[in-house]
Amino acid sequence: MYKEIDSNKRKSALLIIVFIAFVFIIGYFFYQFGYGEGALIIAAIIAFSMAMVSYFSGDKIALSTAGAKEITKADNQYVWNMVENLCITAGTPMPKVYIINDEAPNAFATGRDPEHASIAVTTGIVARLQNEELEGVIAHELGHVKNYDIRLMMVVIVLVGFIALLSDILLRMSFFGGRSRDNKGNAGAIIMIVGLILMILSPVIAKIIQLAISRKREYLADASGALLTRYPEGLASALEKISTYHQPMKQANSATAHLYIASPFFGKESKMKRLFSTHPPIADRVKKLREMGR
Repeated sequence: MYKEIDSNKRKSALLIIVFIAFVFIIGYFFYQFGYGEGALIIAAIIAFSMAMVSYFSGDKIALSTAGAKEITKADNQYVWNMVENLCITAGTPMPKVYIINDEAPNAFATGRDPEHASIAVTTGIVARLQNEELEGVIAHELGHVKNYDIRLMMVVIVLVGFIALLSDILLRMSFFGGRSRDNKGNAGAIIMIVGLILMILSPVIAKIIQLAISRKREYLADASGALLTRYPEGLASALEKISTYHQPMKQANSATAHLYIASPFFGKESKMKRLFSTHPPIADRVKKLREMGR
């Protein structure tokens, strides 16, 4: 389990470095087209504004989008006590607890840090899972909180939006008066062609990097959850039960899909959408968890 956690941390860090380098490459082509400074400043202001909203209000937006309702201990003592006991074991602050009125079994965690975290579970997952299974799911979500995954994914989402914004601005400039600052002749033409290709493909590349990071964090949260409960089979069994329910959530949203323990679009994803899913295959996750328990 420790080996799995260390491996995923290294890979996630590498992917973030690649992501940031990709942003700088886009910026370089802005400079080469001769319109970089002003457009980059505007894009940076927009990106900073997006980051601030995501950082301070992203959790509220995600919970509202999911239709989650905050509960107290008196509302659902079973779920509340389970979260509280796992927090004591993990040594993390007690997050706010939310219930989503939805038959689809699912759950997610959100918030910028352990002191400002929330965990939401659906009525379907509470009804369908046994005690050890639900404990494994909540431990998985606490793993996201403890590992600061939600903050990481907020940064990644902002980077994806920033790259898409830069690409769109640069593409428009290239068609409406873009010009190379210092490069002329064949060299300038090559830079422009490469820039145009990069502009067209960059949103797709950025999305692929985002998916790779998201999938790695799911494996990491699985390992962290198993380490917390000391019972990998509980989470493995829970994931298997979740995978047998093939109806999407009533308020499934692509913007928040990566937050859930499993895709909220079950039953409505095409093969192409599954290829670009924010979650790794459940069968693979179950296999890794059972290997941890050996």
